[in-house]
Amino acid sequence: PFERIPPYSVYVPHQQKVQIKAESYLELAVCRAPSQGSLPIRLIKPEDVGVEKRGYGNNKRLVHNILPETETADALLVVEVFTDEGNTSSFPSHKHDDKNSPTETYLEETYYHRFSPSQGFALQRVYTDDRSLDECMAVYDGDVVQVPKGYHPVATIAGYDNYYLNVMAGPIRKWRFTWEQDHSWINSEKYADKFK
Repeated sequence: PFERIPPYSVYVPHQQKVQIKAESYLELAVCRAPSQGSLPIRLIKPEDVGVEKRGYGNNKRLVHNILPETETADALLVVEVFTDEGNTSSFPSHKHDDKNSPTETYLEETYYHRFSPSQGFALQRVYTDDRSLDECMAVYDGDVVQVPKGYHPVATIAGYDNYYLNVMAGPIRKWRFTWEQDHSWINSEKYADKFK
């Protein structure tokens, strides 16, 4: 993943079976969610993956939009995120767990973390406004973090670049979220102007 080249992906409906035969070294991630399974199997080529830079200053990251909401799928949203050493991502803190919100969609989420060099780690916090869920954890190479609800920022430690495969799914396949008010100022033009 640290080549930062968009991957090949295959979209497979749940009732279909596929067989994978590797003819060379392969890293394979299987991202799954309940679905209707009515769409055809399709190849997602690297040139079909949107590449974007997000954030400013120490909140910068590179994103590969493998399966964004603009592409057809039953339930999944899939991105790769590359966060350089010492930077944060999934920040300012945001959440997408309110099923009855006009501005949020309910999406469960997982983060599959990798590090370069591999002995590195990051800190990830998962928490709610009322702190009924409030966990901060060191995540290492190969760890998966589940985000059933709440905010979920990641802070990468100096000396180690972080990659994560981010998979979301929910009843409505749109990425609509709410910023945590205390930290939303980091999205302001005033903050961004510091880095121009």
